[in-house]
Amino acid sequence: MWELRQRGGCPGPGGAVAPPPREGEAAGGDHETESTSDKETDIDDRYGDLDSRTDSDIPEIPPSSDRTPEILKKALSGLSSRWKNWWIRGILTLTMISLFFLIIYMGSFMLMLLVLGIQVKCFHEIITIGYRVYHSYDLPWFRTLSWYFLLCVNYFFYGETVADYFATFVQREEQLQFLIRYHRFISFALYLAGFCMFVLSLVKKHYRLQFYMFAWTHVTLLITVTQSHLVIQNLFEGMIWFLVPISSVICNDITAYLFGFFFGRTPLIKLSPKKTWEGFIGGFFSTVIFGFIAAYVLSKYQYFVCPVEYRSDVNSFVTECEPSELFQLQSYSLPPFLKALLRRETVSLYPFQIHSIALSTFASLIGPFGGFFASGFKRAFKIKDFANTIPGHGGIMDRFDCQYLMATFVHVYITSFIRGPNPSKVLQQLLVLQPEQQLNVYKVLKTHLIEKGILQPTLKVSSLKRLVF
Repeated sequence: MWELRQRGGCPGPGGAVAPPPREGEAAGGDHETESTSDKETDIDDRYGDLDSRTDSDIPEIPPSSDRTPEILKKALSGLSSRWKNWWIRGILTLTMISLFFLIIYMGSFMLMLLVLGIQVKCFHEIITIGYRVYHSYDLPWFRTLSWYFLLCVNYFFYGETVADYFATFVQREEQLQFLIRYHRFISFALYLAGFCMFVLSLVKKHYRLQFYMFAWTHVTLLITVTQSHLVIQNLFEGMIWFLVPISSVICNDITAYLFGFFFGRTPLIKLSPKKTWEGFIGGFFSTVIFGFIAAYVLSKYQYFVCPVEYRSDVNSFVTECEPSELFQLQSYSLPPFLKALLRRETVSLYPFQIHSIALSTFASLIGPFGGFFASGFKRAFKIKDFANTIPGHGGIMDRFDCQYLMATFVHVYITSFIRGPNPSKVLQQLLVLQPEQQLNVYKVLKTHLIEKGILQPTLKVSSLKRLVF
């Protein structure tokens, strides 16, 4: 471009040189600016065709193959496609729910592995769509860098979790102490290496497309990794904060589908033509009732309500505690109209049941917008499902598009209305301090408790001798 400026001309699309300035125009700076502008316009015309594409210009993605088991195909061969899909979805739904119950029985660590596996699979499905759409451009290192960034972000988030909840275990391992101490610097260095690799991979004529895919990768990381990290944070607060929100979304999906299948007549939103107002409203009431009952059942057991903690003495996760007031039955006065209806003055509830109404309401009213967002995404790229992993359901992302919104809401809800100071976490942080620092904390805490009147001031030895003699 510098040579073009020096020559004072700019070749046009057909190789012609830009015309001289019009009469009355200066031949200096104005002409140079015009030539530069012409050159930039020429580059945009020749290499910026991606920006001018409409939705109809986006390449078609080959439809996914049908992975329905042959035994189901033969058993349902006599049914219409509508009822065949209904039975396939129903059978696979019951299978997935049964496997989910099994993983719950296996404990919190297996639930964390499940969340990690779902996160990786969702990331793979979204990145694969981008690769299929733009594979003809032969972008260098696109998939390699995408997976590298996934590794970096997971290293950062899971390292933060280890530092927060496994401090006593880290204290016994010298190598882990080094990694935890410099965890954020190492995470930044890893990301910076990927950033530099991306810059080095930029290819002329594909700059814009490569930056589009760079943004694609980072938005995908935001959707999958960040939300899965929040899911695990919710799990550490107590398994009930993991199970009730997730099961509420699942209940809403199932009941909204059933109400829509049997009673649906009024379309709800253009992005999802099969969604109906009847399904949406039926799903809302069913989910609130289900969440209220599930909260009552789960609140009875320590296994579900106690925070998940790592015990170094037994080298495993434990869920043992004295349940907080949130999970202890309390009496509530009923409003006048309910008193007359139920013929009783009070009702005994777990306080968590009241919170479950807020969680279920969000799961049924706002959660579906995650599904609508995913529907718009799929329509933009002319695909029916993210993948064909689960027959009758599509990909893993098709099943968990609403869960990510729910995870963020639950985390914000806990930090805003529920969570208080965590004594066990404070104790873990104290154990990491140097002995001099621990002694200083002890003296400050002792002085504070004496001032509050909780502890009695101790008498010095010299004072005791005077009293004796």
